[in-house]
Amino acid sequence: MRISAGRLSPSCWSVRTRVTAAATFIVLILLVAGVVLFYQAVRGTLYGDLRERGNFVVTDLTTLVQNTDPHGTLPVQDPDFTLLQVVNTEGGLVASSESLLGRGPLDAPAPRAPGRPEHRTVDVPGKGAVYLVTESVRTSHGWKIVHVGAPISDFTQYKGLFIGLLAASVLLATTAVGWIVSLSVRRALRPVRVMSAELAEITGRGMGRRVTVPGPNDEVSELGESVNVTLSRLEAVMARQRGFVADVSHELRSPLTGLRAQLEVALERPDDEDWPAVARAALADADRLQSIVSDLLILAKLGAGVHVARERVDLGELVRVETGRRPRRVPVEVDAPEGIMVRATAHHIVRLLTNLLDNAERHAASRVWVSVSADGDDAVLQVLDDGAGIPPEDRERIFWRFQRLSEGRERDRGGTGLGLTISRDIARAHGGTLVAADSDKGARLVLRIPLDRPSTFPAS
Repeated sequence: MRISAGRLSPSCWSVRTRVTAAATFIVLILLVAGVVLFYQAVRGTLYGDLRERGNFVVTDLTTLVQNTDPHGTLPVQDPDFTLLQVVNTEGGLVASSESLLGRGPLDAPAPRAPGRPEHRTVDVPGKGAVYLVTESVRTSHGWKIVHVGAPISDFTQYKGLFIGLLAASVLLATTAVGWIVSLSVRRALRPVRVMSAELAEITGRGMGRRVTVPGPNDEVSELGESVNVTLSRLEAVMARQRGFVADVSHELRSPLTGLRAQLEVALERPDDEDWPAVARAALADADRLQSIVSDLLILAKLGAGVHVARERVDLGELVRVETGRRPRRVPVEVDAPEGIMVRATAHHIVRLLTNLLDNAERHAASRVWVSVSADGDDAVLQVLDDGAGIPPEDRERIFWRFQRLSEGRERDRGGTGLGLTISRDIARAHGGTLVAADSDKGARLVLRIPLDRPSTFPAS
C-alpha cells in the first residue's frame, strides 16, 4: 500500500501525535545534552583527580631524585601511580619502580620546559592505557627525566559499556516519556472526542441537544460551554429563520390568492366582467406584493450588515423637509431646531421617519407631533399622536415582523407589517434605539442615535 507524502507531513498529524512527537523530541534533546554533560563531568572528575595526584607524585619523585640521585628500585607512595621511572637525557634507564623492573625506558617524549610537568595518556605494553606525568629535573649529576604513571585500563575497558548504558537509559527514558505524554494527551482530549461525537449527532438529528461539559473547570470545559452557547444562538437563529419564512409565506399567500381568485372569476365570464376594475384590483395586489418584497430586501440588507456610506446630517432640517413633503390626513406639528448633527445614512433616516409618521397618521384622532432635541450625547426624535395609544404589553410586539395590532389592521389593510421592524433595525444600524415610550395620550415612539460632535484639538 502506497502512503502519500502529504500524510507523512506533521501538518497532517493528529493533535495527539504532534504533541507527543514535540514533547518526546524536546525530552530526547534534553536527555542527550544531560548525558553528554554527565559523561564529561565524570571524565573531567576522573582525569582531574589523576592530574592532581600525579602532580603530587611527580613532585615527590623529583625531590627524591634531586636529593639522593637514586638507582635501582624506586619506592611507590601512591597505590594508583605504581609506574615510576627515572631516565637520563641520553635515554638510559636510571631507576624504576618494581612494576617496571626489566623494562626499558617508557616511550614518551621529553618535557619541553624544565620544571613543568606534562600530562598525557600512552599505551604501555603489558599495562594497557597509562596516565603518564613527565617532568625534567636538574640534579648534581646532570638532567634527569622523571616518569610517573597510573594504569587506567579499567576505565578505558568499561568506557564503551558506560556509554552504552547511558545511551540505553536515554532511549528508555525517551520511550517512557513519549508513552506517558501520549496517554496524557489522549485522556485530556477524551472530552473533546465526546463533544465531537455529540456535535455530529446534533448536526444529524437537529437542534435542541447540548454537548456534555466535562469537569473540572478548565480550558476543555470552557470550550464545551462556548459550544453550548453557540448551539443556543444557532437554534435561536434557525427558529427566527423558520418563523420569518412562515411569516413571509403567509403574507405573500394572501395577495397572491386574492389576485388569482379575481383573475379566475373574471376569466369564467370574460364578456360580463368589468376589466378596468379587475386590472385596478390586480394592480393593488401587485403593489402590496412589491411593498412586501421591497421591505424584505431592506430587512435582509440591514440584517447582513451591508456597508452604506454615512455623512453628517442635520437631523432637525431633515425632519422639517420630510414632514412637509406631502399632505397628511391630520396636521403634523414640528419642533425641530437646526444644528443637531448626526452621522447617518440620510435615506435610511428618511425611511424611518416616514414609517413613524405613517404609523402615527393611521392611529391619530386629530393631530401628530414631531420633535427633535439633544439629550446628552444623543439626538432624540419623538413622534406622538392623539390616538388610542399602545398597551404596555404590546409595546415590544409592534416591532416584530408582520405584527399589526387589531386596530392597525382595521385602519390599513394594505400595510406590510414591516415598517416598525425596519425602523428599529435602522436605529440599531446607527448605534441607537427605537422604543414605544409612555405617553399621556396616544402613542409615543422615541428614536435615539448618537450625536456627531466635531473633534476639538488644543491650539499649538
